[in-house]
Amino acid sequence: MKKDIHPDYHEITVQMTDGTTFVTRSTWGSAGDTMRLDIDPKTHPAWTGQHRLVDTGGQVAKFNKRYADLGLK
Repeated sequence: MKKDIHPDYHEITVQMTDGTTFVTRSTWGSAGDTMRLDIDPKTHPAWTGQHRLVDTGGQVAKFNKRYADLGLK
């Protein structure tokens, strides 16, 4: 392998949304850093089966207003 072309591979700590942590190896950050997750398998709808509708800037309301005449509900 060529020298000095590969990223540094080191141990980091990953903190889940519920506060639990685990140690893994990664090229992210630097050695000893903590990656704090906003979404993980314990909170993401794809794994929990609970769907939450997040209205960012009124986009859901705008969609509902635009297609209200179709009678889809």
